[in-house]
Amino acid sequence: MPKMDTFRQGGTPFDGFLYAELGQDRDGKSVSVLSALARLGVDPWDEAADLADMPQDGARVRLGDLLARFRDVPALGGGNATVILRLVSLLPKAPARTSGQQTDLPAIAKAVGFGPIIAILLVVLVLVQTFFLGANGSGN
Repeated sequence: MPKMDTFRQGGTPFDGFLYAELGQDRDGKSVSVLSALARLGVDPWDEAADLADMPQDGARVRLGDLLARFRDVPALGGGNATVILRLVSLLPKAPARTSGQQTDLPAIAKAVGFGPIIAILLVVLVLVQTFFLGANGSGN
């Protein structure tokens, strides 16, 4: 899964995972996965993307290792296996990868839009016209 685009407007595919509540810290404040990862010095969106790319077993182990280092939420101390299972289930599923993926030109055109394509075609048309007919206003 690609890394997050920081300029993206609206929600992200990782919101369900990142904003899931882990419990309350010692001060009684609610702690989300996002705040726990940030407190551990890990970029939450990059970590969520990495976890989403992994098989579920690998994601559970990695997330378990991260949360084992996080001591601010006392409820995570002993039995956090059910919490980890719940959190991993909130990650978006990585798209199925096939060998020899083909590029779908209409999908690329939809993503880019037709404006840049038309602009390139117009520039090519002007260059071809200039080459075959000569530049207008040359004085001869």
